[in-house]
Amino acid sequence: MSTIVPLLQADDTDPGEASIYERIRDDIIQGRLAANARLKVAELAERMGTSTNPVREALQQLRGEGFVVMMPNRGARVRPIDDTFVRDIFEIEVLIEPALTRWFVSLATKADLQALEEVQAEIEALNFADPQKHSQLDMTFHRLMYDRHYNRHAVDLWWRHREILSAISRQFQTSMSRQASILAEHRELIRCISRQDADGAARIIAQHVEGSGRHIIEHMRLNQRRD
Repeated sequence: MSTIVPLLQADDTDPGEASIYERIRDDIIQGRLAANARLKVAELAERMGTSTNPVREALQQLRGEGFVVMMPNRGARVRPIDDTFVRDIFEIEVLIEPALTRWFVSLATKADLQALEEVQAEIEALNFADPQKHSQLDMTFHRLMYDRHYNRHAVDLWWRHREILSAISRQFQTSMSRQASILAEHRELIRCISRQDADGAARIIAQHVEGSGRHIIEHMRLNQRRD
C-alpha cells in the first residue's frame, strides 16, 4: 500500500515534532494568530526558532490551502477561519470522496474488508475515549479505501482537506449523536462494500463527510453566539 505524507516536512525539526507549517496552521486555527493579522516572515522565524526559508515554504502551502491570503505589496495575512471556510472544504470533499469510494468498491478484496472490519472493531472498542487515538484510527479506516487510488492528485487533496478539518475539529467535543452516526455510517459503508454496492457506498460516504462538516460548523456558530 502506498504511503501519503504531508507535502511539507520541516527539515530543521526532530522527528515527531510539529512542522513549521503545522505550527503556523494550528496558531491560525486556535486564534493565536488573529484573523487578518499580517504574517511577517522574519518575526515568525524568530518566534519558531528557525530560518526564514521554512516559514516562506509554510506560508505558500497555507496560501494554497486557504489559510493565508497574499496581496501585492501587502504581504501575507491570516484568512478568517469561519464556517464559510469549513463549508467550502467539506463541499469539495463531498465530491471527491464518493468518487474515491466507488473506485475502491470495484476492486475491494476479502482481505480489504477484513482490514476495514478490524479497524472498525478498534474504533468501536475505543468508543471515543481518546479523541487523538480515534482520529488516527479513523484516518487509517479511510486510507485503507483511498491509498491505492490511481489519481494521486485527488488523494493528496483529500489528505490535505482531512488534515485541515481534523485540526479544526480538535477544538470541539464530538456530540453523542455524531458519535453514533459515525459508527453507524462506517458499519453501513462496510456492508455496501461487501455487497459491491458502489452507489450505496458513495451515498453513505457523502452523508458521512457532510455530517462531519456540519458538526464542526454547528460548534463554530455556537461558540460565536457565546462570544
